[in-house]
Amino acid sequence: MTLDAALQNDIVLRYLLIAAAALGVAGLVLAVLTALGKNVGPVWRTYRGWLVMVPIVLAAVLLGRTAFIAGVALLAIFGFKEYARATGLYEDWWMTGLVYLGIVLLAVASHVQDPRLGHDGWYGLFMALPAYVIGAILLVPIFRNQSQGQLQRIALAIVGFMYFGWMFSHLGFLANAHYAYGYILYLLFAVEINDVAAFMCGKIFGKHKLRENISPKKTLEGAIGALVISVGLAWALSFSFPHFAPWEILLAGFIVGVGGQLGDLVISYIKRDIGIKDMGAVIKGHGGILDRVDSMIFVAPIFFHVVRWLHGLREVPVS
Repeated sequence: MTLDAALQNDIVLRYLLIAAAALGVAGLVLAVLTALGKNVGPVWRTYRGWLVMVPIVLAAVLLGRTAFIAGVALLAIFGFKEYARATGLYEDWWMTGLVYLGIVLLAVASHVQDPRLGHDGWYGLFMALPAYVIGAILLVPIFRNQSQGQLQRIALAIVGFMYFGWMFSHLGFLANAHYAYGYILYLLFAVEINDVAAFMCGKIFGKHKLRENISPKKTLEGAIGALVISVGLAWALSFSFPHFAPWEILLAGFIVGVGGQLGDLVISYIKRDIGIKDMGAVIKGHGGILDRVDSMIFVAPIFFHVVRWLHGLREVPVS
């Protein structure tokens, strides 16, 4: 992944056109609705947030493997920071410091070469890091010579590292794949469309609550509609992975349609348990970092390991 390679890649160019067209059409529709006297103020705020986020995300992809891996690591760090502040773990710098260090090490493992195989991305270290980081977290009470109140902090730190760090960082490791542009851009685009589809289908067709004690506004109809749209979108964007068999394209859509909604529900019950609406307010109209990347946290590792098992990350299919 380099800037020159990105600008010469047909998949990247297609996604740039899709992103520009989507933002242009959305802006035109909002302008028309505003001219007709419709109250779309909140939607405008969300749209302006997209005008900021989309160029930043695309820039990280265009600038190459190093920039993208670093960008994913920064999102993981700031996402964990929101979680740590919301849960009170942020006061414990031993625990938060180890999680930050673990996320940095995940980025390093994603970037450096495997010393045995010579490939970009040290997969063995990436997969082994949770054992070392969790082990270090478990040792903190011993070094502090404390026992009271330690279990809750240990549990929060481990969840923070595994969920917001390790699982999410699979997205960064995908930058080492032969079809990196197709995989990454598909996930970034499809996961967000899945979120929008769940919301819109719920608004239009929603009658039955999906999990009312976790996220009262989510409906069964919205979840089914999002799944159907995600599967259809995988077919529409199948140019992202030209080596996939038809059933693998179907599986890619299913992973996004189900995994995206599971990730959103996990953050929802964390926020509801803590008693907050949003994890932060970094992005106007979108909440915090975690409110934007939550759906990716389940999708990235599932998609990553399915692709690695079916095709490997670096193998070029023989035609």
